[in-house]
Amino acid sequence: MISSLIARPRLTLRIVLVSSALGSVLLSGSSSLSAQSAGESGNSLGFDMAPETSQRVVEKAVKEIPTPMAPGPVKPTWESLEKNYTIPSWFKGAKFGIFMHFGIFSVPAHGSEWYEKSLYAGGDDNVLKVLFGNDRAVGFNDGPLSTRAWHTEHFGPPDKFGYKDFIPMFKAEHFDADAWAALFKKSGARYVMPGAQHHENFAMWDSKVTPFNAMQMGPKRDVIGELAVAVRKQGMKVGVANHGIENFQFINPPRELADKMKAEQADLYDPKWADFYNYADRSDAAMQRFLVNWYERNVELIDKYQPDLIFFDNGIDQRYLDPLKLEIAAYYYNRAKSWGKEVSFTTKKAAFAPSGTNIKTIASILDFEGAPPDGIRAGSWVVDRPIGSSWGYIEGMKANSADTVIGWLVDTVSKNGTLLLNVSPKADGTIPQDQQDTLLAVGKWLEINGEAIYDTHSWTKFEEKDGDHIYFTVKDQDLYAIVMGKSAGGEVLIHSLPSGGAAGLVRSVTLLGGGPLRYKQDGAGVSITMPQTHEIKQAFVLKVMGLKTNPDSTTASGNPPCDCGEHH
Repeated sequence: MISSLIARPRLTLRIVLVSSALGSVLLSGSSSLSAQSAGESGNSLGFDMAPETSQRVVEKAVKEIPTPMAPGPVKPTWESLEKNYTIPSWFKGAKFGIFMHFGIFSVPAHGSEWYEKSLYAGGDDNVLKVLFGNDRAVGFNDGPLSTRAWHTEHFGPPDKFGYKDFIPMFKAEHFDADAWAALFKKSGARYVMPGAQHHENFAMWDSKVTPFNAMQMGPKRDVIGELAVAVRKQGMKVGVANHGIENFQFINPPRELADKMKAEQADLYDPKWADFYNYADRSDAAMQRFLVNWYERNVELIDKYQPDLIFFDNGIDQRYLDPLKLEIAAYYYNRAKSWGKEVSFTTKKAAFAPSGTNIKTIASILDFEGAPPDGIRAGSWVVDRPIGSSWGYIEGMKANSADTVIGWLVDTVSKNGTLLLNVSPKADGTIPQDQQDTLLAVGKWLEINGEAIYDTHSWTKFEEKDGDHIYFTVKDQDLYAIVMGKSAGGEVLIHSLPSGGAAGLVRSVTLLGGGPLRYKQDGAGVSITMPQTHEIKQAFVLKVMGLKTNPDSTTASGNPPCDCGEHH
């Protein structure tokens, strides 16, 4: 996620195209990211979190991978992935999932989940240069309002109390996987995707390939394992989000601080923590070891938990990482075939599109961060958004209301997408009450109106604003008109359904959660008389039947349909 170091400027399109799991929009939340284009967006080189290396180093790392390729038909080539991939049938109709950011950053609960980056900021950092300009990046964390100043005041200077020292404080003592899963089920979510590893390089599972994991340190529990069991017990699918490839160059301290730590063999230069921070040695050999370990961590997640989805942040976007991506993709899809499961990656921009355009993505579901496309985007895609002002929990953050989240969900689904709503647990393993209240209220709304969300697709237009603000979805031959902003009066007029129009004649109209309604269709549209007892509190849904509706645009690849003979 793009994180929030400070109050952020309005992002340009180039930067927006980069996002998800970079933190919380410029290190302070991404809820106000500009909507991304409904069309193509290429593999922008202006901003990403990819390790800065070369294809030669990546290819050497691939040769050093100790785990044999999983047996099966999928080879580590784009051609083989394309041939053997079909978007999971369960994902097409899911429409609503739960994401989460929960880790060491939950302990300081300050600024954002990019706390580690901002704590050590001030050196040569290409990400911060793109976000803020070179001068501000180099001197980023100076001054009394900086994260380092706040950290020093509350915990001591980073050479004495570094980011690693939060790990014993990360106890998650009240974490209850069954309670979380029950809450997510009540929210109406169809799948849950916890963060298995964020940029900070701490594995939230019982790992044998890294000592920096939640079973050996901090919570002393297999957080991912417990959640996987609990979520599946509730009948939902399980994904895992891995942001780990961003770790290798995530922190870049100012020279003075780095020199002091080096002289004292402290924190970033403490040999016991060298593989946690990945700062003291950034040689090609260290990079190769890091990439091999990244692969091994993914293999472990795949084999231990059989995830239905794997989310990669934009650190894997670059083309020079293709040999490594292809290797893990072939492994995952071969393993899934042996399980008899439908699975998929979900990635950003053109990470899995060797052509450089994401409308030709191969073997992955396209993810947008912060906001959906401006209009209908055919095919299958997902947008992830935080429930509050940050992705990871920070003190004082407030959850958005259920009405706001319902608005996001309706807007996304009407454009043919899926909403992945991020929740932000506290370090003690509790989910703040205001977040729970929002989730439960969304679930109550979906109990009545879920028919207009699940297993639907976009209509020929996603909204109309001539009077009432109405969104549209379609299922079979039924059109759902989701009325968001009700104007004064006892009638709803749908201008998009005039008599003699392409959609044909309306046969009946029903209020979901209510009953049949009186209506009149003429050249101005369909005028629907609302019952006198109908109290307007939230969005409500009118089911319009008997129309000639458009077909579903879902394709086997998940991409928008093309004139290439691809089947639906």
